[in-house]
Amino acid sequence: MMGPSGAARYSELDRQSRVESASPHRLIQLLMERSLTKIGLAKTHLEKRNLAEKGSSIGDAIEIINGLQASLNHKADERLSGNFDALYGYMMRRLLEANLYNDTAALDEVAGLMREIKEAWDAIADEAGAMEVPDV
Repeated sequence: MMGPSGAARYSELDRQSRVESASPHRLIQLLMERSLTKIGLAKTHLEKRNLAEKGSSIGDAIEIINGLQASLNHKADERLSGNFDALYGYMMRRLLEANLYNDTAALDEVAGLMREIKEAWDAIADEAGAMEVPDV
């Protein structure tokens, strides 16, 4: 039977494998999924009054969103990327407020925004896949 440390190592290897084999589009999806996981963990920790763990999870979510913000391509569409830049900045500020004031509503707000962004991003992948011509 695998102990907790074995399970943790397996989970990390699985995550690393998915990242190494992922397309750039999929990497963004993974980051969005991970940010939602961290926000959910933060909310759980807050409800259980595990404040140190809540702060750590929020910090992780902020770091992930900061990475998403840094990955924006401002040359492709300056207006659109500027809007996302501002949105990611807003989300990080709300997470800081959630941490400072133990505000579950702020966590829910950021999670909702991230879910909307992710749904749109997922739709791009679905459309791109539908447009590919299969090998004959």
